Amino acid sequence: MKKYAEELDASDPLSRFRKKFFIDDPELIYLDGNSLGRLPLDSITSAKNLVEKEWGVDLIRGWGKGWLNSPEKISEKLAKVIGAQPEEVIIADSTSINLFKLVLSALKFQSSKREIITDDLNFPSDLYVLEAVVKVVEMDHEIKIINSEDGIMGPEKKIISNITDKTALVTLSHTTFKSGYTYDLIKITQAAHQKGALTIFDLSHSVGSMPIHLNKDNVDMAVGCTYKYLNGGPGAPAFIYIRKDLMEKLINHIYGWMGKKDMFDFSLEYDPDPTIRQFLTGTIPVLSTLLIENGVNLILEAGIDNLRQKSIKQTDYLINLWNDELKKIGFSMNSPIETSRRGSHISLGHEEGWRIDQALINDMKVIPDFRTPNLLRLGIAPLYTSYVDIYKAIQRIKEVVEQGIYKKYSKEKLKVT
Repeated sequence: MKKYAEELDASDPLSRFRKKFFIDDPELIYLDGNSLGRLPLDSITSAKNLVEKEWGVDLIRGWGKGWLNSPEKISEKLAKVIGAQPEEVIIADSTSINLFKLVLSALKFQSSKREIITDDLNFPSDLYVLEAVVKVVEMDHEIKIINSEDGIMGPEKKIISNITDKTALVTLSHTTFKSGYTYDLIKITQAAHQKGALTIFDLSHSVGSMPIHLNKDNVDMAVGCTYKYLNGGPGAPAFIYIRKDLMEKLINHIYGWMGKKDMFDFSLEYDPDPTIRQFLTGTIPVLSTLLIENGVNLILEAGIDNLRQKSIKQTDYLINLWNDELKKIGFSMNSPIETSRRGSHISLGHEEGWRIDQALINDMKVIPDFRTPNLLRLGIAPLYTSYVDIYKAIQRIKEVVEQGIYKKYSKEKLKVT
């Protein structure tokens, strides 16, 4: 079995990209790239230059040498990854703040409609944002949370059937954070538009791991983070997408000088920038913004279609190993089997999932992550995850269970999982 994994790696046209990342311990199997991507080697060089030269030497002159337009510069490249036009994307703030901006803007624009549709597989903080915006607008909006029947598959048909003329907004995670289920952007968007509703998708768990065609699919708005498959670094700024023909109809209600038409006239009246730059608010976090570029460059160099093809092959391989090795020792499959409905992470359920997770991290040199109530998420980042990584991880998971290594760990969960 290991020999087969080695053969797959030897024939993998993307295997060369692994060498473009900082890997301190070759024995460590990192399967958490769906939460935080590895460090590109180019980012080490960039960070040194940013701190020592651009900040240290240029000082405030750096704003005139590229800092001010850094969101547009990187967004132009990111747009290619998500199937958008450069003028439709802007790097800004965090995913939650960007979602707040777009939801508030959408509800104000759709002022005659009072319904928001989402699902129970959505990332919880996205639901918190919806609750907060509804309280802010004070217009008696109803948030309809459509429940998944099994906690794995998104309730796509039920969502579509619940969209009515009263629906202002449909907002979902494109790829769900627990199971990796992936929605059909076209179907949801078409159903929403038929009833006059707008769509916002959170792309955080899909961007950089699969092709996304926002323009082609006529998606209205989207947000997403850059520190997972895009390898932008911990807490790296997120991005906003707004379809070009919607731009002049939507308003960023969180005013700030970076979103002003002429930010340096310092007038006391706010006149928003007519471009997507309006959706900037505060000062650009220059260091973290510029470090996003190296990860995006690698995605573009590898080709998103190639990355998706490898992701499918690797997750299929993992599922086959689960079926042969782990199913018989109590692990359930909590991700879609159908490739078109599956993102780039696999969730395995086990009644001792938390303690197994701790044993893998502390004893076996395997880093997955854990999600309640009992899920081990194994993230496949095709830029640097090898087939041998996957094979070894499954063997070590098996060893943890069969030898009872997990039993020495407490059932009490840590704050960071």
